[in-house]
Amino acid sequence: MNIMDFNVKKLAADAGTFLSRAVQFTEEKLGQAEKTEFDAHLENLLSKAECTKHWTEKIMRQTEVLLQPNPNARIEEFVYEKLDRKAPSRMSNPELLGQFMVDSGSEFGPGTAYGNALIKCGETQKRIGTADRELIQTAAINFLTPLRNFIEGDYKTITKERKLLQNKRLDLDAAKTRLKKAKAAEARAASEQEVRIAQSEFDRQAEITRLLLEGISSTHAHHLRCLNDFVEAQMTYYAQCYQYMLDLQKQLGSFPSMVLANNNQSSSTCAPSSSTTTPSASVTASLSSVGNSAASLSFGELKSSGGSRKARVLYDYDAANSSELSLLADEVIMVYSIPGMDSDWLMGERGNQKGKVPITYLELLN
Repeated sequence: MNIMDFNVKKLAADAGTFLSRAVQFTEEKLGQAEKTEFDAHLENLLSKAECTKHWTEKIMRQTEVLLQPNPNARIEEFVYEKLDRKAPSRMSNPELLGQFMVDSGSEFGPGTAYGNALIKCGETQKRIGTADRELIQTAAINFLTPLRNFIEGDYKTITKERKLLQNKRLDLDAAKTRLKKAKAAEARAASEQEVRIAQSEFDRQAEITRLLLEGISSTHAHHLRCLNDFVEAQMTYYAQCYQYMLDLQKQLGSFPSMVLANNNQSSSTCAPSSSTTTPSASVTASLSSVGNSAASLSFGELKSSGGSRKARVLYDYDAANSSELSLLADEVIMVYSIPGMDSDWLMGERGNQKGKVPITYLELLN
């Protein structure tokens, strides 16, 4: 007998076995054949494994969505991972926003209040983007990879052995059915031997499957440690972000909100609302430091005298229109009053440039 004949016969035997198992399974479903039930402990283990697999997949996929909200980027990373290649590096959303802010702030001018604020905000957003990247990397290594290894490794082995157990059970029940139908003593003896062999193979496979399933408890313990690692990574990330934003808030707190108030009073396209901006408590406090009674008296004397004085600029100020003069913190300009001018404003001069300036941004010099 050549190898080809052997392979054909083996294929035919396998096909016959598959067909007989299919018939046996169908008859069991219809209640027409005997079915060996698994013991309660094994059934509980099988149920626990199914539940673990179901929720591990859901948690894993939703964590991937949390860490990378862009579905196209997730698909690209998945493809590169399957090809065992490294995905191309890309800037995260916070990093992109931060870069746009820095670029726009540089375009508007770092010496202006708005440009300076944009640059500071942009740099903070880029730091948040870096922290975000670190969170993704840590979570991928310490949390997602163990979950994926269970789904693609341990659970696949369990599924394979469970399928073998199902086949051994079908073989056992088919042997039991043939034993019931055997009439002659010789046929009955052969069937009894077949049942003993099938029972032995079923028991052996059931034990193998049970040992694998009992490992699910160890899997839960391992995933618990991974979950703790994920939580710690998130805590680090959110603590970093909070500190970055706290530092940014302190930096921006030095910027007076009178810029916003003046913009609301003007026809600026960036602030179409006609409502009046109410300064925050921190800004009100900072403005009150320069609006004390002595300063008010000095400005009052300047207005009544009609002369000019030197004044130091306290904060950057962007002119809202062509009638105003932009200011840079710590520069010294000449200021004077014009009859009929609003009491909150003075005329300022810097070389051949002149325009209205808000009193609250100035400190008169002796």
